[in-house]
Amino acid sequence: MRWWESIVVAFSMYSKIPMPQIKWTKENMRYTLCFFPLVGVAIGVVMWLWCLTSQALEVGSALRAAVYVLIPVLISGGIHLDGLLDTADALSSWQTKERRLEILKDSHAGAFAVITGCVYFLALFGIWTEADESSVAVLGLGFVLSRTLNGYGICTFPCAKGSGLAATFSEAADRRRCRICLTIEAAVCIFGMILLDWQRGSLAAIAAILVCVLCRRMAMQKFGGITGDIQGFFLQMCELMMAYVVVFCSMI
Repeated sequence: MRWWESIVVAFSMYSKIPMPQIKWTKENMRYTLCFFPLVGVAIGVVMWLWCLTSQALEVGSALRAAVYVLIPVLISGGIHLDGLLDTADALSSWQTKERRLEILKDSHAGAFAVITGCVYFLALFGIWTEADESSVAVLGLGFVLSRTLNGYGICTFPCAKGSGLAATFSEAADRRRCRICLTIEAAVCIFGMILLDWQRGSLAAIAAILVCVLCRRMAMQKFGGITGDIQGFFLQMCELMMAYVVVFCSMI
């Protein structure tokens, strides 16, 4: 039953979906990262259901987009958005690596976090107003891909510090097996995106991988490694870039 406990830990940590209460141990956290993408599956399914429902009810583009934006936040509990805002504050401080890491741990939101949050939601809302049914299908798998890349980064990239969310899951994980599993999951996800629409799927996958590489480079230069907040920053930027690539591709 270790696999089931790993699923429970993954959903308990990375979503607001109700799960049984279990004790987290090193054993049941070994493969948690392998099941992290299942949260993306849940988000993608709900997004697709809303797509069908909004079409049947002939919902306007503004309300449709607003719900698209809210679904990932409600299911994930905003855990990755917290990382986006904390990282934005740290990057905008122009301080030393040590001071940036301290800012990441600060529970208070600075001015740049508020500005980043407003700009992010405005950009996300705007692009989702233009999303058609095919775009939603491809981006539904995009929520899975972003989490496979996120999990791969946690069990591969060096951590900036020995404590924190990323370090905890990285140390507990069976890194070799998790990397293999996440690589297979990412490949299946990309294949599915290309199968749905080879142009938009291919470009979305390239965009996701490029954001992963750039965020890893930023993390090493600015923080000396990754943290849970930085991985949250990556996931949110990854999903935003995929949305723009997919929707703009449909307009061309």
